[in-house]
Amino acid sequence: MRSKPRVSTRSMRPARQAPSSRAQAGIALIAVLWLTTLLTVIASGFAFSMRGEALAARNALSFAQARAAADGAIERTAYELQRPRNLADVWVADGEPRTWQEGDIAITTFAVDESAKIDINTASDALFRGLLQHIGGVDADASQRLLEAILDWRDPDDLRRPNGAEEPEYVAAGLKYRPSNAPFDTIGELQRVLGMTPALFARIADTLTVYSRQPGINPATASRDVLLALPNVTPEMVDAFLAQRADARANKLPIPPFPGAQGFAAGAVPVWRIRAQAVTPDGVTFVRDAVLRPSMDVRRPLIALLWQEAVPAASPNPAAGNPNPAETNSAATMNGTSNR
Repeated sequence: MRSKPRVSTRSMRPARQAPSSRAQAGIALIAVLWLTTLLTVIASGFAFSMRGEALAARNALSFAQARAAADGAIERTAYELQRPRNLADVWVADGEPRTWQEGDIAITTFAVDESAKIDINTASDALFRGLLQHIGGVDADASQRLLEAILDWRDPDDLRRPNGAEEPEYVAAGLKYRPSNAPFDTIGELQRVLGMTPALFARIADTLTVYSRQPGINPATASRDVLLALPNVTPEMVDAFLAQRADARANKLPIPPFPGAQGFAAGAVPVWRIRAQAVTPDGVTFVRDAVLRPSMDVRRPLIALLWQEAVPAASPNPAAGNPNPAETNSAATMNGTSNR
């Protein structure tokens, strides 16, 4: 009897997928997920970077527009101040604000003559002493020593005043610089005088100038601190005068004289401190601070004694204080250059 052939059961079982193939498929899936996540992160970072660059470009454009508008406002204010006095609506350098729109940019300007401040090169000793005592807060002896040190700094000789300071005193104090023996070029130079402290300078800097060349001050435009530097005046006298001055301006009347300024008063000088603030619709603000002097040269009608960016302040009025007290002397001219 013939036997039946054996049939192998191995060939009848379903084929199994190799374990290595499953692992490779899982790894590939995870790699795809990681790659997708990485590409998403890269795309998000690129989009954020592009958004930042777009914002920076927009801010730069707004800043440039505000700066151009402020510079133009300075020149317009200077033009208005030079118009004949007999014309209607003529502008006066009295510290009052002037506002207008330049397109969608809001402009505010203030102008005041530089004689509203105390000139550190020409002010009388009594006026400077009063400033150091009443605004600087130093006593009589300290104010006299500092006053004589200031005078020694700006005079042309090497002779020391009794309480002053010349080269030997600066050497003894360990300082590496010496008195210039010349007029101050900038307000900031006053900080180098022996005995001048940063705190004292900060208190008096807003009241000072190097541009008026007057021994006194103009009470019609001077700030409260400047008026308080006058000898023998009291805060009550100054406040009463400021109220009278404000009423006169409001009613377009002549400014009354200030009795406390007798002997220390100076008239307005044709040197103007102008501050222009420009604000764009998106809030970008630029403030230009300038000191201008008109010139008889038709090719250079205005000489810029100071031209710098100022820090936006709560009160941008230059008569109320200079936000950049340690200003530099950037003597330049509109359409040219010139020295002071």
